[in-house]
Formats: sequence, C-alpha cells, structure tokens
Amino acid sequence: MKKCREIKEWFDRKWPESMACGWDNVGLLAGRADKEVRCVYVALDATDEVIEAAVREEADMLITHHPLIFGAIKKVSDETSVGSRVMKILQADISYYAGHTNFDIAAGGMADLAAERLGIRGCTAPLEAMGEQQGVPVGIGRAGSLAEAMTLEELSELVKERFCIPAVTVYSADKKRMVRHIAISPGSGKSMLVPAVEAAAEVLITGDMGHHEGLDLMADGLSLIDAGHYGLEHIFVDAVAKELEMAGFGLVIKKAPVSYPYEII
Repeated sequence: MKKCREIKEWFDRKWPESMACGWDNVGLLAGRADKEVRCVYVALDATDEVIEAAVREEADMLITHHPLIFGAIKKVSDETSVGSRVMKILQADISYYAGHTNFDIAAGGMADLAAERLGIRGCTAPLEAMGEQQGVPVGIGRAGSLAEAMTLEELSELVKERFCIPAVTVYSADKKRMVRHIAISPGSGKSMLVPAVEAAAEVLITGDMGHHEGLDLMADGLSLIDAGHYGLEHIFVDAVAKELEMAGFGLVIKKAPVSYPYEII
C-alpha cells in the first residue's frame, strides 16, 4: 500500500500544483495525508453519487478534477451541500485530492489528451501560455491541424464519437464548410475567443459558451463546436486511472462511469 502523501507527491510531479491558476484550489482538500491507500476512486466531480460510490467501493482516496471546496467556506455542516459532502468524505476516512487547472495546464494534461483523442497534430504551443514545464511552453488549450480537412458537420460527428457526447451545439454560417486548423480548450472556453482568433483557427471546440460568444466567433470568421463542460473533460477519469495503473503502486483503481449531469429532452 501507498500513503496518501505519496500519491499526492506523484500527482504533483506529473501535473505540478504550482502550475494551477491563482484563483484555483488544488491539492489535498480533506482527509489524512498519512492515510494508507489500497483503493483509489477517480471522478470528475465530487458529487453525492460519486462520494457514495467511493464509500461503497471502500475507497481510501478520492481524486477528482473539479475541487469540491472551491471558494471560502465558513462552516462544515450538513446544512450546506458542500459541507454535507465534506462530512461524508471525512466520516468514511477518505482522503480527498483535487487536480484542476494544474492538470489543465501541464504537459500531457487535459488539452493535450483532448487534442490527441481528436487526432489534432502539431500542437506546439498553448492557446493561452501560462509558463514553461521542462523548457516547453504550457498553458490553457491547444491549437493544431487535422491530418485531412473535413466538413464542420463531419468534425462535429467526430467530436461526439470520440468523447461519447450525445449532442453538440454548432455555430457556423455553413456546416459544410471545410476545416482543418483546430483550437480546442476543454472546460469553459469563454476566455479562449481571442486566443483562438490569434491562432488562426478555423473552429474552436470548447464548452460553456453562450449565444453572444458564438455570434462573436462567427463574426471573426470562426466556427464553434460547444461540446459542454463535462463533455470534453470527463477524459480526466480514464487518463488519471491509466497513469495510476502504470505507476505500479499496486492499487485498486475504480472509475466513476461516464454519466452526464443533464439530459437532452
């Protein structure tokens, strides 16, 4: 078995906490650093369902992408949803770790994984540079090219297939438009409009975009594929679980299933 501290240090070596944005909250957010870990449960969010599953699987450690404790909290009680979930984690003696924007920014993290899944090549620089990692520029989002041009409609279908997404929202004057140069930014991409234009992208693939952002991109000559926040980022679960298995710690790794927090009716 490994101690929670050792797994935390492993995560930090791959996706350094020091790379996280200043407004973020990453690291060991609840529980004991000296907790002996046999089973790890990996999920995107620490929802009630995820915590209940982690308890049911007798997990010793829970790792999520989005931090349960984000802003300042003044009390931990069952009178708030966050407090109630923190209590469940502590009562089960589970150590809880979140790797958020450090995972987004670091080399081999969210944007690289998403670009690789779509077959986007030549991602030499991030859309928004946030620093360097071993001499390589890192940051939010990536821009590169497909092996061959395809229509925007075909690309939308590819996004749905590769990310197991039931639907996407597309802003474009012509869905038959041929595109090849792609900007991708998993999560919320509202701050990526200008970087995508500057990267000379033909289409931006991201999430959490609104009506006005879509129209603005179209005015700048870009198309938009909004795949949702969860839609592009659930790949965190498989990626971290795979890396933990490859680390050779001898842990039991459990993964939260892909389960969208909304329904398209």
